[in-house]
Amino acid sequence: MGIVNTKAIVLSSLKFGDTSLIVKCYTEEEGVKSYLIRGVLKPKKTGIKAAYFQPLTQLKIIAKHNTKGTLNSIKEVQVVNPYKTIHTDIIKQSVVFFLSEILASSIQEEEQNKALYSYLETAFIWLDVHDKIANFHLLFLLNLTGFLGFYPDTSKKDKIGFNLLEGKFSDNTADKNVLFKNDLYQFKKLLGINFDGIENVSYSKDERQLVLQMIIEYFKLHLDSFRKPKSLQVLETIFS
Repeated sequence: MGIVNTKAIVLSSLKFGDTSLIVKCYTEEEGVKSYLIRGVLKPKKTGIKAAYFQPLTQLKIIAKHNTKGTLNSIKEVQVVNPYKTIHTDIIKQSVVFFLSEILASSIQEEEQNKALYSYLETAFIWLDVHDKIANFHLLFLLNLTGFLGFYPDTSKKDKIGFNLLEGKFSDNTADKNVLFKNDLYQFKKLLGINFDGIENVSYSKDERQLVLQMIIEYFKLHLDSFRKPKSLQVLETIFS
């Protein structure tokens, strides 16, 4: 058991009893950790506030990390990179709920991955300060696969199909996991671009939904822990 000083991004928070929260965070130093925040929902609570634990909030914490299998505790917390629009803009809020749900079921490791932490931090700051964000979640998820170990192998991207299960391009379009024709065309628009490039990618609402379904299928095929997000429908409604 040790005291850890780390940056952390909130993935989820769940009410526990009448006044406490169980908060799951992705920490920069030690990967995924869950904390019991006692009494935080009491009226007139001073010190640590429940508002700190909204999805994807970026924190700096001093925490006590126990041996595996028990909940950890947070001694001190402050918000870093406070968002200006993410928690007030209804569209961004929906995107955030959706992405936090996906992250909570995609990332399980209790180990340090500074590159992934840095990606999340930068991506959410980008989301906060930009307005044209209709395709943000698509690119966010596709690029996330790189940190999770299954980014599409683009070495043969002139082939006529993409095999979701193998993560590579293929000419065998008979396989049920292969994208081809329009599906492939829409999917390929996202390959190799960064967030500043997404406003040049145009999708109709149907195309956007189609690409999202393909990416979710890709996650399901590659991650045993992955569950289809409950907030998917909300997101589809928002962008329709």
